[in-house]
Order: sequence, then structure tokens, then C-alpha cells
Amino acid sequence: MNRHKEDENDKSGHEESKKKKTLQLLQRRLDDLISVSYARFYAYLFKDLPVCWRQLYTDASILKFSLLFLSWAGEGVRVSKESLLDDMVRTLDLALILAGAAGEKRGRGWIDRAFLLLEEVWRGSVNEITGPGIGEDAVETVDRRQPKRRRLSAETTPNPWNETPSFSTTEPFMPPVKHPVRRISAIPMEEFQTYLNKDRSPEPLVISGLIDEWPARTTHPWNKSAYLLSRTFDGRRLVPVEIGRSYVDEGWSQKIISFGEFLHEYIDTSLTPGPHSISSPERKPEKGNIKIAYLAQHQLLSQIPLLRSDILIPDLCYTLPPSHPTDPTQDQPELDSPQLNAWFGPPGTITPLHTDPYHNLLVQVVGRKYVRLYAPQETHRMRKRGKEGGVEMGNTSLVDVGVVEGWDVGDGDDYDEFREVPYQECILEPGDTLYIPVGWWHYVRGVSVSFSVSFWWN
Repeated sequence: MNRHKEDENDKSGHEESKKKKTLQLLQRRLDDLISVSYARFYAYLFKDLPVCWRQLYTDASILKFSLLFLSWAGEGVRVSKESLLDDMVRTLDLALILAGAAGEKRGRGWIDRAFLLLEEVWRGSVNEITGPGIGEDAVETVDRRQPKRRRLSAETTPNPWNETPSFSTTEPFMPPVKHPVRRISAIPMEEFQTYLNKDRSPEPLVISGLIDEWPARTTHPWNKSAYLLSRTFDGRRLVPVEIGRSYVDEGWSQKIISFGEFLHEYIDTSLTPGPHSISSPERKPEKGNIKIAYLAQHQLLSQIPLLRSDILIPDLCYTLPPSHPTDPTQDQPELDSPQLNAWFGPPGTITPLHTDPYHNLLVQVVGRKYVRLYAPQETHRMRKRGKEGGVEMGNTSLVDVGVVEGWDVGDGDDYDEFREVPYQECILEPGDTLYIPVGWWHYVRGVSVSFSVSFWWN
């Protein structure tokens, strides 16, 4: 009888070993598919990349996630290694960041749902997904259609985030404002359309009071590390960041890191390092150096719908703005809906002098930013860049505004003529919205920890 049991145990062990080897082989094959498809990304500009390679990358990533989940769940959720959980999150987030999940109708909806369900399994219940008091709408946000306007009446229970620390408001440097942009209070859509139509070449406006009722400014505060971590799977979600002060600086680079690491390393160093906010010794700055990383022009709200539910698209984005005032060749095909990008970083981040291809509402949710703007009629004096490293940089100026004004180190002797060019400028306060008409050159500098959202439309 004992011999029979030993034979059964041997058979069971053999089957388990065979199953494990099969899963490992499948994962290697999927890793090969992911690697081969990603290699094709380098052969094209992303806009020209054949969709088949994005589809292959996305589909292989979803299958890899499924294999990892089988291994993870098979060992028991609570006792499995967190590194396996991190591998699953990384696999899906890279499919979103690098391949765009092959589009709305291909993999994005599946991936969004998988993230919510994975968190539900990990935490044990839906109500624990997003932290105290905000789990109620978690599942709703998987529906990526245009969100309905929410009733923003005062809640009967205290906001659970009120007692958590906010980001530092320290401002190492504040540029002076000599030529302020016109400032107005929240404007109805009809009046804004009239403003746009007035001379078909509108000027910038700072609009206050436009986003006072956003959850990101009230009940779901984006100025709190605890809240943002709760929306990013305890900081496990990955984000692409730019390393360095500005994308035209020498030594500038990009990398993909966890949101928790980004918060701890660059935004809120008071956070206790955890498994997803690791402060690695090799990344410690030398004494006197300041580390700067910028989550810049990233579709964060599309990647993480739980954050998307914290904002509303301003009605002003549904007006009909004029075409480019000086160069009709710059006009873009009409967008189906406004394009949203997030901008999140510490003090000292800089977006160099450049133009955008669309009209822009730059909304300041957290912190303060300095913005300087030059009219499109001054384009001939902006010293446009050309192709650099095979990348067209004609929308960016060679002029460093910080050097021109003496705020930053550099040779400013060649800027005498540029100093005569008229400009407008402003400090964006939390809750402010800056309207930047198409064609206007603008330089943006983070004064404090800053979180902004831009809305492009035409």
C-alpha cells in the first residue's frame, strides 16, 4: 500500500513538473513574440507603425498576463510573491504605454477590466479597490464612453483624504510677471465662442473658476500622495517619465518606472519607500544636485481610467475655434474629441519655447506654473529648430527663455534682438485654466510641485 501511495505521489509530482515546464515554455514563446513585435516599433515613426505590430504586441502581452495569473493564483493570492504581481502589472501597462493596447476596440477595454478585477482579487473586495469612500464608482469607469456629468453636491461624510499630507508648496524660484495675460472669471460657452469669432486671431486668456467642482480639486484630491497611490494600484502602475530639466537639454533621457517610485524619488520624498517606491542607492544624487523627472504630455487619464473619472472636459472644448492665423498649412484634421495629456512634476521642470498643432486649454490642478507666450506673428524671430537625430523639431525654438532672462546658467550674449520681441506671461494658480490659441509659442516652467491637464481641440 505504501508503495502504491509513493507511485501516486511520483506521478503527481511528474505531472506538476510537466505543467510547470509547459507554462515556462509558453511564456518564453510569448516573450519572443513581444520582443520581435517591439523591435518593429523602431523601424517607423509611431504614427506610421503598421497596426499589426501593435496588435501582435498587445495580444501576446494579454496571453502572457493570463499565464502569469495562472501561476500567481495557483499558489494562493495572499502567499504568492509580489514580484509575480508586479510582472502582471508591468506586462499590461507596457502594452498600454508602448502599443496603445492596439486601440480602443482591440485590447484597451480588456486591459482596463483586467486591472480592476486583479485589484479586486488582491484586496478582497471591490470597496477596497480605491481606498476609503471612493470604491463605489470603480467598476463604472471601465466604460470608456464619454462620462456623464456627475452631481457634485457636498458629501454627507467627511472626506477620508483630508487628514493625509498634501504635496509641498515650496517654490525655489518665482519668475516675475511684467506683461500679464488678461485674466477673466469662468466664461459661458456662448461668450467664449463670441470671443473666438471676434477677429479670428484670439489672444491668450487666464480663466479662473472653470474647474472648481472637479473631484480632482475637491473629494478626490490630486495634491495628496495617498490618494494618487490608491488610484494607481498602490503605486504599482507604470508611467513614462522624462529625466532632466528639459527635453532639449544635454543628458536628457526617458524611462518607464512605477508611479510609486516616481512619487517617492521626485515628488514626495517624505513617502516611506515600499516595494513599489524603491529608492535605489545608484540613483541617489550627489550632494547639491537636484533630481528632476517629468511625467510630461502623457495620456495618463486614458491609461488609468480611475483618474479620468476625477475630471470633466470643459464645455469650452466644444466651441469652434479659428484656423491657424498665419500659416494655414499648420491646420490639422478635425479631432473627434479633445486630446487629453497629463503633466506632473517637481519644481524646476521646463517645457521649452514651442507651439502646439491645436488650440489648448492648459488646466492647473495642483501647484503653480509660469507660462510665457509669443504671438504667431513673431514666428520668424523664434529661431526654429530643424531635424535633430532624425526627429523633426521645427515646433521648438532654439531660444532658452531662462537664459535670456538670466534665471538659468548659459550664454545669453546672442539674445539681444530676441529680448525686444513682445510677449505675455502669467502665473497659473491651482484651479486656473490658460487658453493658448493655436500658433502661439509658449514656454512653461514648474514653480512648485505641479499637476496639469491639457485639452487640445480644433
